Amino acid sequence: MTESRYLGLGQLGSNMPPPESPETARLERVKNPTDTPYLIRLTAPEFTSVCPVTGQPDFAHLVVDYSPDEWIVESKSFKLFLGSYRNHGDFHEACTTGIGQRLVRELNPHWLRIGGYWYPRGGISIDVFYQYGTAPEGLWIPDQGVPPYRGRG
Repeated sequence: MTESRYLGLGQLGSNMPPPESPETARLERVKNPTDTPYLIRLTAPEFTSVCPVTGQPDFAHLVVDYSPDEWIVESKSFKLFLGSYRNHGDFHEACTTGIGQRLVRELNPHWLRIGGYWYPRGGISIDVFYQYGTAPEGLWIPDQGVPPYRGRG
């Protein structure tokens, strides 16, 4: 029997294509199963978007850490949300902060951070970081584990 907190999840278990755009993507959420402070890490090492000027592909390794309050994000809807960026033209900074801000709007976590580790294009790598709120006292927050781009160095 499906627990009531899982009712209303329309994307989980369905064969769904990625949404047309991040704006039309639906992030689904589930009631947080505990009131204990803890950390959730979402890692997307193959994130893609496109440059808004040239249309060339951009690639990033995204790491989202958050301490939930009442809600947690349903992972398939998060995957589809990220997939909606594949044909979305925006700069690295807008993509990274936009993902973080959208999660904050939908989940209202105690604390959230996102690291966008973008692969070089034109010889320059760009890392973008966004944080919301203050981490709960005593919360273990591991390093995001993505080294800075070193090329052949």
